[in-house]
Amino acid sequence: MEKKIRLSVYLDPDVMRLLADFADRRRKSRSLVAEAAIASFLSPDADERGEATTVKRLDRIDRRMQRLERDLGIAVETLAIFIHFWLASTPQVPDDAQAATRSKAHERYGRFLEALGRRLAHGPTLRQEVGEDIQKP
Repeated sequence: MEKKIRLSVYLDPDVMRLLADFADRRRKSRSLVAEAAIASFLSPDADERGEATTVKRLDRIDRRMQRLERDLGIAVETLAIFIHFWLASTPQVPDDAQAATRSKAHERYGRFLEALGRRLAHGPTLRQEVGEDIQKP
């Protein structure tokens, strides 16, 4: 076995604290932990490991983005189908009832906005609520 060469370094107090805590938790000497960290840092594989970690994270982000795009597409299509169905099935209001209908619509829209605000502030979301109803026997 080759004799080790002594190295004296200056560490930031926070880094020294981290080194000491890590070594204590692992029940290893600070010198052994520092040597392993330096060897890992200088290893040619370190860059490849870092790149692999980055690629893995980017892949995860890409999958999430794809799910978001899919979910947004579903939401837009759902809204479009609902609007089409509503327009096709709602009769035209006679001219003499237009003012009363607009007033009632304004009132109902106000209640809708209040309910939406409460849900967004306190939950549960409709998706959670419907999910609970589906799971009940």
